[in-house]
Amino acid sequence: MVTGFGLLSLAVDIVSDGGSSLAGPLLGQLGASALVVGIVTGVGEAIGLGFRLVSGPWADRTRRYWTFTVVGYSLTVICIPLLALAPFVGGAGLAVASILIIGDRTGKAVRSPAKTVLLASAAGAVGRGRGFAVHKALDQTGSLLGPIVVAGVIALTTVLWPAFAVLAIPGIAAIALLTVIRARVPDVGVYERDAAPLVASPGESDVVPRADAPVPRLPKTFYPFAAAAFAANAGLVTYGVISFHVTTAGLVPLSAVPLVYAAAMAAGALSALASGYVYDRWGTNVLLALPFLIALVPGLALSNQIVPVIVGVIAWGAASGIQESTVKAMVADLVPSPRRATAYGIFAAFEGAGALVGGVLSGALYGERGVLVLVVLVLQACALALLLVTVRRQRRHDRAAAE
Repeated sequence: MVTGFGLLSLAVDIVSDGGSSLAGPLLGQLGASALVVGIVTGVGEAIGLGFRLVSGPWADRTRRYWTFTVVGYSLTVICIPLLALAPFVGGAGLAVASILIIGDRTGKAVRSPAKTVLLASAAGAVGRGRGFAVHKALDQTGSLLGPIVVAGVIALTTVLWPAFAVLAIPGIAAIALLTVIRARVPDVGVYERDAAPLVASPGESDVVPRADAPVPRLPKTFYPFAAAAFAANAGLVTYGVISFHVTTAGLVPLSAVPLVYAAAMAAGALSALASGYVYDRWGTNVLLALPFLIALVPGLALSNQIVPVIVGVIAWGAASGIQESTVKAMVADLVPSPRRATAYGIFAAFEGAGALVGGVLSGALYGERGVLVLVVLVLQACALALLLVTVRRQRRHDRAAAE
């Protein structure tokens, strides 16, 4: 199941990240400023993360994890190819593109908590850090291939819209793969000993939790960890602003902009695997690297020289890889199975609020790089302090459980 979901994510991320790699240049061509790019991409990430606060508990209540997964993937594979139409609708192009970019992120919000519950359940058999890392590596492979595909299309056509249109092909393949996996994979309860007792609902093919099943509370350690995620994301410059900067500063040709994003995705895949392995073997200390990586990004990625920009983009990708793999594994280890979708939703709401702040900050302070760097350093110092609190509390909990 871990590999199946990884292959599905590979196909969908060819679509999603192929489109995301060009969000900044597309919005810029349609007349957006750095602030508008920051707001659109920040709002997209905020909704893409924050709406999980709704979709996560909803998935827990209904146990319809597959329904949420299918709807979420469908939104992404529809919205991104439709960006090809934005340059042809006149003055409405910027609004249309903004809505579709946000729609893609909404699709991710709809599917992610439910999909992650299914994945966390199956990954328990192989080690959650390793399971999430393998999934993230396949996911990041799609994130790497998508930008390469659109870069090739732009190199051949010299314009943006065909690059979005061609992403309909992997989108169709993803829906076909999703249909096959759904037919073969059982309910989450098969894999989890601590899942809530399940009964069939009359007239329904899915299952729902028994009314008398106890529902555990979220542990206290969860909340400083979520606050750390807020601070970390508030300091992370959105890639939309980075790609806008690379394009407007003329550091690389338009066809090479997706390749810069591909470098970030490659770094993310490697950091996901490495941090997942270290997490399973040596524990939570690996998460302390995250604020340091994020602190490097604004000063390097928004430089006016290409080498520091590439280094900054790699740091951005490595931070994203840790956030999407090992951070999720930590949530799964903190929270019992019956509350995981809810926990992922709440956690993502903290991340989303931080992403909105990060998008607005990076767009508004784009012309004041020194101030932006200082603000990011302060935010990452807060994130580091909260992570230290989380790590210490979890160690005390583990020692108490072992006694």
